[in-house]
Amino acid sequence: MLGFELTIWDYITFATLALAGVCVVVIFVFVAGLPGRIAISRKHPDAEAVNIMGWAGFLAVVPWIQAFIWAFKPTDIVDIRRFPLEEARAIDIENARLRGQQPPAASAAATPAMAALADEAALAAQAAAGEAPAATPAGVKPAPNA
Repeated sequence: MLGFELTIWDYITFATLALAGVCVVVIFVFVAGLPGRIAISRKHPDAEAVNIMGWAGFLAVVPWIQAFIWAFKPTDIVDIRRFPLEEARAIDIENARLRGQQPPAASAAATPAMAALADEAALAAQAAAGEAPAATPAGVKPAPNA
């Protein structure tokens, strides 16, 4: 059909070219996902955005470089809407989701602020039910008797 016989060397050449193509795809996947994996391992608060920018910006190169630099950005900035421990907990939950793992178990009172809110909620529930509180929770001052 081709005018010549295919020998074992021709088949070895085809196999080598196919293997080289597979290696190029594997390297592409590894390098494109690198900024996201770095951000997740460094517990970056914007790890998902870095991951998306790494994949989407790989072909244009410049956005990928920016995502790579962003993955190493210091992450000591705290979101002012949460206390530092709550922010760290939220980052741990998000990174566990990005890794495909179960989020770490949360304690009932992860922070003093959450403990105070839980105590206030318990007092409000007892007051709504018409019960007298058994004891004053930690950090809550008893109301003066009128």
